[in-house]
Amino acid sequence: MCIILGVGQIRLEEGWVGVASVVWATFISLYGICQNTYVAWGKREEEERLTGREEPHRPAKHRIAVVPQIILVGILSLITILLTATLILRARDASLPPPGRKYYVNDKTYQVHLACVGNTTDTKTPTILLEAGEFPVENSLQPFINSLYQSGSIPRYCYWDRPGIGWSDNAPSPHSAGMSADTLSEALNQAGETGPWILVSAGVGSITTRIFTTRHILSIHGLVLIDPMPESFLSNLANPTRGFLLWLRGIVSPLGVDRVLGAIFKSRTREDRIFGISSYQSSKFLKAKLQENLVAGSMTASEIRSASQVPMPDTPLVVVSSGVEMRNENWEKGQKDVAGITKKLQAWDVVDGPHEVWRVDEGRKALGRRLGEILEG
Repeated sequence: MCIILGVGQIRLEEGWVGVASVVWATFISLYGICQNTYVAWGKREEEERLTGREEPHRPAKHRIAVVPQIILVGILSLITILLTATLILRARDASLPPPGRKYYVNDKTYQVHLACVGNTTDTKTPTILLEAGEFPVENSLQPFINSLYQSGSIPRYCYWDRPGIGWSDNAPSPHSAGMSADTLSEALNQAGETGPWILVSAGVGSITTRIFTTRHILSIHGLVLIDPMPESFLSNLANPTRGFLLWLRGIVSPLGVDRVLGAIFKSRTREDRIFGISSYQSSKFLKAKLQENLVAGSMTASEIRSASQVPMPDTPLVVVSSGVEMRNENWEKGQKDVAGITKKLQAWDVVDGPHEVWRVDEGRKALGRRLGEILEG
């Protein structure tokens, strides 16, 4: 209770319901401890009154009867230790400041993280706007784009975390890709960022990017989609089995077994847990993925269908696909469909690499070259 009440970020994440529940549980536990102590004291007093001494021995039947109670107390003690250790890790993680800023959105119900890097005086040169794929952008696409910025290949870029990912808070349910696009618009407006934009997105993030594009068509200078998820694959995201497994993991995630063990035996840091190799273990991340699962086949599918009806004849498009993923015929067909969303397909490259094509040298070269072409155009 002291950790939750003392750390502002944890209070914000738990909400008033979570804080009230913890306070109530703490007082009920203290009340139970006092009651048990009082009953034990009264029993001892009664034994001394009747026999003149406290009974030091207990019959075997009594000892056997308390075994389940001892086991239960042991389990509850272990749960308490794990919950406390996880809260300590969360308090430690909350001390890591985000690059850029966090902005209140959706009538100040939650905050999202947005950061921009580079010169802000030139308003005519397009800004690269990154949209992550399946994992936080800080540990996937952003390091590659930052290397291009450091080398002078691009003048400026911005990136953000979708709700529940990285430094961003979870959004209220339900939350669709279109809602994420609106959230991004609101955060950019608060930051005073008006574009023009070259949108760079990967994987499932391309769904949000395509919706964002149709809602800001006049400020879009170009699109770079990296092995984008075809809308026909939304049914995979909406798979009920996947949703049930995410729900199960979400139920046990507050115990933080994997995070505690990772911190003790694998030296996982704050960065690892927020946006790095262990970010998928957090309750925030699991909730975001469950929200994604619940609306992928309904709200998100409807939004991307509506976006597909908006004409984008003059928007330059580059698609860079993974050769590994293209071995799947359905994925290959989906990539062809995505390549046809505008009448100005500038290039479609197939890179011999994994889904995150920037992980290989050929993919980095292709992306750097195509980004330069769109910037010059």
